[in-house]
Amino acid sequence: MALRRVVVTGIGLVTPLGTGTEKTWNNLLNGKSGVAPITRFDASGFASQIAAEVKDFEALDHFDKKSAKHLDYFVQYGIVAARMAVDDSGLVINADNCDRVGVITGCGMGGLPTIENNHNVYLKKGAKRISPFFIPMAIPNMPSGHISMQIGAKGPNLSLSTACAAGTHAVGEAYHAIQLGSADMVVTGGTESVICPLGVGGFASMKALSTRNDDPEKASRPFDKDRDGFLIAEGAGMLVLEEYEHAINRGAEIYAEVIGTGASSDAHHIAAPPEDGEGAARCMRMALQSAGLQASDVDYINAHGTSTPLNDRCETAAIKTVFGEHAKSLAISSTKSMTGHALGAAGGLEAAFTAMSLKEQIAPPTMNLETASLECDLDYVPNAARKMDMNIAISNSFGFGGTNGVLVMKRFKS
Repeated sequence: MALRRVVVTGIGLVTPLGTGTEKTWNNLLNGKSGVAPITRFDASGFASQIAAEVKDFEALDHFDKKSAKHLDYFVQYGIVAARMAVDDSGLVINADNCDRVGVITGCGMGGLPTIENNHNVYLKKGAKRISPFFIPMAIPNMPSGHISMQIGAKGPNLSLSTACAAGTHAVGEAYHAIQLGSADMVVTGGTESVICPLGVGGFASMKALSTRNDDPEKASRPFDKDRDGFLIAEGAGMLVLEEYEHAINRGAEIYAEVIGTGASSDAHHIAAPPEDGEGAARCMRMALQSAGLQASDVDYINAHGTSTPLNDRCETAAIKTVFGEHAKSLAISSTKSMTGHALGAAGGLEAAFTAMSLKEQIAPPTMNLETASLECDLDYVPNAARKMDMNIAISNSFGFGGTNGVLVMKRFKS
């Protein structure tokens, strides 16, 4: 059976840079930071008191009062981003095609604020006061479930939970579903919202978060010698992937073509990558092989680029291993320098950014890169977006547990 081509026809974004794709994209290209002091709770006693919250999202603009009350933020963000993506694609879902439309989403932790809130209710008021909506609000597959119900999609319905690679793995699975013929269209991406005491406190206790509390906008600084950790973020990035002929026949606008994906495991450590980035390198090679490409074909990488000392060093090593001398010719950027690290949503956001970069022929900047560390000596598109010829781009995501995901996209030319 011939493998089918897969294209991106819709994008929806809810991010710390804005609710809406155009607003987020414009702020990204202009180097605006979404990081600020935490407002969701009193963080004064925490080592890290800053985060990248979604600031302009009003639940009642998108849901009735009852629905908003019974949907955790990560579900709300996922639904709204998915609606945007479907609207952007112009896709009409009806009785004739609904069983060919799938929903595949990723998230890292599910409804952690809901878990925390209901545990507090239990401690104060007893088991009988736990909300009957607690479980359906918190479990990780609720974004994919609610999205399918709202848009009427009756095809494959999956949720992946692979830490910070979840959004990328979801897009990869959607790509395979269409490529192999089990769906013609898939709404896919990632969503996350864990800016709550347990979430921030847990990552802070691992020494994973930046403590640059007095300078929030400059705290996320991937590849910079003074980076000291990532900035916890929230949001959702959703895409509509579609079989090529189906998209062409209905006259859809196409952002980019997805042409390969890779998935691997470090089999090394619960949180730290190996120093040589071997698992990440293997994943990039797998993705390029699946796309039928040579390393020298790649023009741009949207890096995982978390702003932690270890990750950025190891990702740079992995890129050098895979690309050799061509690594010096690559444009590489970490959009987490502006969005923060949205954990399971990050891969969805960055897949969207990669598709938009190919369409617009521009590489977003890596902000706050003032002096690169000695081990990070590649071209990270510092501090200003760059217009460039871009035919092939990849997006990297690496998660706790040593799980790795890579997407390969190609510029679409009609």
